[in-house]
Amino acid sequence: MASQVKKSMGTGTTKRIAARTRRPSAAKPYQSAASAAIHEAAAGLYKAGMIDSTTMREFDQDCLTKIIKLSPEAIRKIRIKAAISQAVFAAHLNVTTGVVSKWERGENQPRGPAAKLLSLAAKRGIAAIA
Repeated sequence: MASQVKKSMGTGTTKRIAARTRRPSAAKPYQSAASAAIHEAAAGLYKAGMIDSTTMREFDQDCLTKIIKLSPEAIRKIRIKAAISQAVFAAHLNVTTGVVSKWERGENQPRGPAAKLLSLAAKRGIAAIA
């Protein structure tokens, strides 16, 4: 019966249905396998109407990479480990070389998107933001 339905709908429709039924959790990077399993279970409960959108939003937020407050030495260590210059590091973070220099000297602290990118680089390496 299912094959008859597929034949009558055509191959293009089958691809669109498959694209819609793909699990969204497969594309998301998680902090651990346990986080992935918990989020997948929550997504299933949300689809079934067992949890509301506010609770699902909280699960989504828990899966985000947390911003880590990095010391000047830690910022420099990320850059040195990647074996790149301050100019290249700045380009990855979309900031100026002077800003990176100030972070490494402890004159300023990274904020906003740069802090998030540095947290990702600290956890997963420079390749995660390159």
